[in-house]
Amino acid sequence: MPPHRLALGIARLWRHGPVAGLVALSALRFGDRTAVIDELGEMSVRELDERSNALANAWREVGLRAGDGVGILARNHRGFIVALLAAAKCGARILLLNTDFAAPQLLDVLDRERIDLIVHDEEFEGLLAHAAPRHGRFLAWSESGGTEVTSIERLASGATTTRPPRPARPAQLILLTSGTTGMPKGAPRRDPVSLAPFGVILERVPFRVGGRREIVAPLFHALGLTHALLSVAMGSAVVLRRRFDPAELLLSIETRRSDTVVAVPVMLRRLLDTAGSDAADLSSVEVVFVAGSQLGAELATRLLDRFGPVVHNLYGSTEVAYATIAGPEDLRAAPSCVGRPLRGTTVRLYGDDDRDVPTGEVGRIFVGNALQFEGYTGGEGKAVIDGLMSSGDIGHFDDAGRLYVDGRDDDMIVSGGENLFPGEVEELLATHPDLVEAAVIGVPDAEFGQRLAAFVVRRPGAALTAEDVRDHVRGNLARFKVPREVHFVEQLPRNPTGKVLKRVLAGDDSGRTSSSDGSESQVK
Repeated sequence: MPPHRLALGIARLWRHGPVAGLVALSALRFGDRTAVIDELGEMSVRELDERSNALANAWREVGLRAGDGVGILARNHRGFIVALLAAAKCGARILLLNTDFAAPQLLDVLDRERIDLIVHDEEFEGLLAHAAPRHGRFLAWSESGGTEVTSIERLASGATTTRPPRPARPAQLILLTSGTTGMPKGAPRRDPVSLAPFGVILERVPFRVGGRREIVAPLFHALGLTHALLSVAMGSAVVLRRRFDPAELLLSIETRRSDTVVAVPVMLRRLLDTAGSDAADLSSVEVVFVAGSQLGAELATRLLDRFGPVVHNLYGSTEVAYATIAGPEDLRAAPSCVGRPLRGTTVRLYGDDDRDVPTGEVGRIFVGNALQFEGYTGGEGKAVIDGLMSSGDIGHFDDAGRLYVDGRDDDMIVSGGENLFPGEVEELLATHPDLVEAAVIGVPDAEFGQRLAAFVVRRPGAALTAEDVRDHVRGNLARFKVPREVHFVEQLPRNPTGKVLKRVLAGDDSGRTSSSDGSESQVK
């Protein structure tokens, strides 16, 4: 960029921070290049910047001020990004809401996080019928046109596109934890003070300037959001759909010659299982970026075989942000690993005595970097040792310095005096040719304290029995790791980022039978 335009871009970064400022800088650099492609068509980088300016100015007119709470409940489309940028330009506290929330859960979160303005898709209007934020509700996407709620498009159309003034305080982004074990918690973080968090990803993953990126991970999740903003900043078109459809994704990759796919593991599994996926032309894909939940050795190998050496698996959490990345070479050599720490990131393993554990031994994973959260909005935090924050997982390093995640630190069970980690059994079950997926949990046992219960999904037409499942584990792991219960289910309950909701498996006994002797059970 010419020096005077670069200076102007830096001024925009100073005014609105890295999130909104990067898009403003990109508008200077790329102008009319396409930023977003969704079901409404294409939107340029300049249009995205100007539309968010107008919406920010309109919201300021209705009373929105720096520090006020803005909740966004929307699927993947341009309205989500425009609303996010506008809220950031106002210096708001921005809460990204899970589109799978039920009404009571949603209202509890809105009240707890003190939300003053809500942006939502029309389909969620019923869920928000009893929500009355003081600055109002606005539609990000409307299908029927019969709603009385003002759309952000209509509101912005009457406002000036002049760049809003610098807010009195920087924007704050509040991500919600996955809620796999209970009510989701708010995990706020300020705008990063530098562009280093973007740089450490770019150092390890060969993203290109320009091109087209298929982002099918939810935008309310850090994975989808980060890549959407990074793509716009790099002049790449973000391809969005409100709902994930593996067949549509295959067609889009072929016709648009998309160079990047950003998804959670369960989406990629469904993509590979889709009829016609073997024949689809995926040669344009240079990066498959996956995160959000455990990838697993079996799926990692399938992806490498189908896409080639382009798969990159990031490990992190809502609280610690990023920790490691496993590139194609690591995944081919050790497909169950999550890679090596990123530049500027420290990853250490501690035992129960808060001391370092040796290479090869299992310990609690602690991470330090420049983008960790500030503590839950309820006041609690994560454990910290030597300035490093707990990721909530347990794992081990191999001799090559690669990290492996063995499970959640609260997933470990003690059965008959033996420590068991369900993740090890899940990883093995995923390799069985007659199983689509599996989850393992600990359940109470009168004799042993706890025992393992496996929930498995058979491939269509497979005649697998519970004893076949146990034999597979018995033939590869110690006998005390063999699940005493095997439940066959049609599908595993997951949140939108693909994490299995084990609290549902542990608490929902409807429609299945079980017995302590490990007999087969079935969900109907």
